[in-house]
Amino acid sequence: MHVLVLGAGQLARMMALAGAPLNIKLSAFDVGTGNIVHPLTQALLGHGLDNAIEQADVITAEFEHIPHDVLDICEKSGKFLPSTEAIKAGGDRRLEKALLDRAQVANARYYVINSREDFAAAIDHVGLPMVLKSTLGGYDGKGQWRLKADSDVEAIWLEMAACIAETPNQAIVAEEFVPFDREVSLVGARGKSGEIEVYPLAENVHTNGVLSLSTAIVDTELQQQAKAMFTAVAEELNYVGVLALEFFDVQGKLLVNEIAPRVHNSGHWTQQGAETCQFENHLRAVCGMPLGGTALIRPTSMVNILGEDALPQSVLSQHACHIHWYGKDKRPGRKMGHINVCADNLEALSQELVKLADQLDETAFPAVRENALKLS
Repeated sequence: MHVLVLGAGQLARMMALAGAPLNIKLSAFDVGTGNIVHPLTQALLGHGLDNAIEQADVITAEFEHIPHDVLDICEKSGKFLPSTEAIKAGGDRRLEKALLDRAQVANARYYVINSREDFAAAIDHVGLPMVLKSTLGGYDGKGQWRLKADSDVEAIWLEMAACIAETPNQAIVAEEFVPFDREVSLVGARGKSGEIEVYPLAENVHTNGVLSLSTAIVDTELQQQAKAMFTAVAEELNYVGVLALEFFDVQGKLLVNEIAPRVHNSGHWTQQGAETCQFENHLRAVCGMPLGGTALIRPTSMVNILGEDALPQSVLSQHACHIHWYGKDKRPGRKMGHINVCADNLEALSQELVKLADQLDETAFPAVRENALKLS
């Protein structure tokens, strides 16, 4: 089985690693250059999308922000999964919000802004404070504003107007500010025959809008809510593959914040903490294989490595730690890799995270120690 992945980053890399034991071959289409590369070595395998599609049995994607002309070509091949509709919804907050409404899944009150008049209407409809997000291209805290007072309206409008002017078909979504207790996410998979398997929820900690730490949690009531919402969205899309839903937990009630129609950063803990990792289950789904088990086999946290290309050698001596590098050139704030930390119970996991924090630069890994202590 040969799978072509749109995108040649770390998610394609980890899919290739997970696919090898199943004899699934992967190649990656670099959307920026048009090159076909090996997901692990980045060795050039060819050039041009048409030839790559012809050689592939299945086409999938590792990210949402793919030019629509590329998606349309892949859709016509009849080989693309989950679907171009799903990928487009993940890359456009207008489509995402419409999808959530159709699926009758709870999410924050919102209003779409295309003009200064729309901005005024959004303030009336949503109220202050509000969060404003670009509909295209924003991620990891980029393309976002927070409006707290009327006195800030004009200054923020100038920034948003510039954002709208810079990108064709750009708009802004205004959302009510949600005073959430914590952020959690659910990663799950839906197979070709409609079977669904979901992983345990992960509690997520963000620093400056970027995910720092994810920890698998056991919360039966929240898990049931999250699975029902996941199922509603997946069924609405007739989805095939791994899908992630990010939630706000508001006093035990979940609101969907975003969806990601792909394997997801908050699911990296599954590599060491679950029966079958998210990357393998995505490939199983799109290749028409039975889904693997998603049970938590041991408490696990994932620590993102941001902007750092080296770790102390002592981390390798900590047997509970598993390092995953992405093979990238160093750049401030860039996702360079992650560390999965495992233990037999939550108290032991807390101790392992504190031990890890003792070896790391606190400025580069600000969330580890503080949140480790909350686990015990």
